[in-house]
Amino acid sequence: MQWMIYGANGYTGELIAREAVRLGMQPILAGRSRDKLQPLASELDLETRAFSLNDKDAMQVALHGVKLVLHCAGPFSATSAPMIEGCLETGAHYLDISGEAPVFEHTHAAEQASRAKEKGVVLCSGVGFDVIPTDCVALKLKQLLPDATHLSLGFDTSSGLSPGTSKTAIEGLGLGNLERIDGKLVHTAMGKKHREIDFGRGKRYAMAIPWGDVSTAYYTTGIPNITTWFPMPKSMVIGAQMMNLVRPLMGASWVQALLKSLAGKYVKGPDEKAREKLPTYVWGEARNAAGDVKTVRIKTANGYKLTVDGALVIAVWLMNNEQSGGSYTPAMLLGAELVEKLPESDKFQVD
Repeated sequence: MQWMIYGANGYTGELIAREAVRLGMQPILAGRSRDKLQPLASELDLETRAFSLNDKDAMQVALHGVKLVLHCAGPFSATSAPMIEGCLETGAHYLDISGEAPVFEHTHAAEQASRAKEKGVVLCSGVGFDVIPTDCVALKLKQLLPDATHLSLGFDTSSGLSPGTSKTAIEGLGLGNLERIDGKLVHTAMGKKHREIDFGRGKRYAMAIPWGDVSTAYYTTGIPNITTWFPMPKSMVIGAQMMNLVRPLMGASWVQALLKSLAGKYVKGPDEKAREKLPTYVWGEARNAAGDVKTVRIKTANGYKLTVDGALVIAVWLMNNEQSGGSYTPAMLLGAELVEKLPESDKFQVD
């Protein structure tokens, strides 16, 4: 089965391409620039296809015969929708490694889900660290507490950011925090919610952040109230609260363009040695109307390694199994146990 990695010349796309070849696979390497793809393609002896997502005709030609696309070219807020459209037109399964709530909302919108079901195409955003481990924790908590009304998810990691992840974070500077409240996505002030959390290596002060699970966990579990958390010193929480005063400025197009340009130039992402030494601690807490609480924790590999392993596991599974078309989250496709089966993952710890 022919399959494609689009954005293969990016930080994470290249990691996935190298691991795929190590495992004996031969993906097509794709992106906007053949010149940028060619060095990696020559080294790995793989086919390349270059096309812009803005050129529908070129995209349809490039996707001809391709049965699955693993989309790795961010920022996904700009690139996901056209690639999904291309996959729906050509009948290719669509996966991406996005962590952006608006992307997940688009993937799971009724129109996309209906068209995907009709065409037998699987749409699954978030097949990397964003959001496999937290999505699996969310489903595990739903199984443990079926009548949960509130869900909190978070992670603790010392890993740095890749250029693509940095640009995604920059986009969020002008939006503030994001929560799921009574089933609806609501923007709130950064730093408004903060608490102590034991993510798996002792209690740390943490702040609610705008993470993709406020979208995906809702589709996975149906729990109507969802917040996402990340460890943050109290001084940084105060700084985030002060940032609310200049939030409109941070969302200005010229500020966004400047910051993204700087990220592209100076952010390189962690090297292999750093990735090997930096595990991730994932935590989730569910509560029902009666006040019952369940907590789940799991230690996983570094977020970038988990993205490589998780994306390839789901891609291989889709290429070897029949699955009804529609919009899915990773845990909807392969269950809560998916994260436990990934390299360097522990088993769930339940309290």
